[in-house]
Amino acid sequence: MDGNSKISIFKFNLSEKKYVVKKIIIAIDGPAASGKSTTAKLVAAELGYLHIDTGAMYRAMALKVLRNNISVHDSKKVAELAKVTSVRLVSNGIKVKVVLDGVEVSEEIRLPEVTNNVSAVSTISEVRALMVNEQRAMGNEGGIVLEGRDIGTIVFPKAHLKIFMLANERERAERRKKELVAKGVDITIDDLVKEILERDRIDSEREVSPLRKADDAIELDTTKLTIEQQVEFIVAKAKKIISE
Repeated sequence: MDGNSKISIFKFNLSEKKYVVKKIIIAIDGPAASGKSTTAKLVAAELGYLHIDTGAMYRAMALKVLRNNISVHDSKKVAELAKVTSVRLVSNGIKVKVVLDGVEVSEEIRLPEVTNNVSAVSTISEVRALMVNEQRAMGNEGGIVLEGRDIGTIVFPKAHLKIFMLANERERAERRKKELVAKGVDITIDDLVKEILERDRIDSEREVSPLRKADDAIELDTTKLTIEQQVEFIVAKAKKIISE
C-alpha cells in the first residue's frame, strides 16, 4: 500500500460476521522542539502502538554524510551515499534505538553538528524517497504513531488522526537547551532561538515535502501545556476515532 491509498480502520471477519476494529495510524507533525518526540512516544505507549521518530532517520543520514566528509549541499554525492545506507528504528518494547548500518547511533544523532545539518540533507529528494518508503513499510498495517514534518501531508495523507504541534520559539529553545545540557553541551538560548528559526525557514521553504499543516490536521499549541496534557489530548482523540 502506498501513502495515497485509502486506509480503512475496519476489517470484515467472515467467520464471525462482524466488523473488527483495526489499529489506526496517527500522524504528528510540527517544527523542531515543538514536543513531538516525547509526546508521540508516550501516546504510543498509552495505546500499545509502535512509535516512529522519522526525524531520527534523517538525522542518522546526516550523521553518515558528515562522517564521510561529504558536503550536505552536494546532493549528487549524498544521493549516492543514501543508496548504500541502512537506517532502522528498533524497539525493545521500552526504547526505540536508531541503527545506522548495523550500529546504534541514538545519542550521536542528537549532537548540535547533526542538528545544524539535518535540514539540508532532508531536502534531497533521493534521501526523502528512501526514508518515506521505509516509513510506509513500517506503518501501513496501522497501530503506529509517526512524527516528523511531512507525515500527514506526504507519508500518510490518509492517516486516521493528524496532529500539528507547535510552540513559540523561546519555549522551544528552552526545551532544546535542557536536552543539550543533559549531554554536556553548552549553548545560549539566543543562539538556540536563531538555530530554530533558521531550521524552520529551511524546512518550510524546501521544494521537497516542506513543513506544513495538513488541511485536516488538528492544531495543538504546546507552549503552555505539560507533556501529560499533550498526551491526554491526543489519546482522547485517538480513542474517539477507534470507538467510532
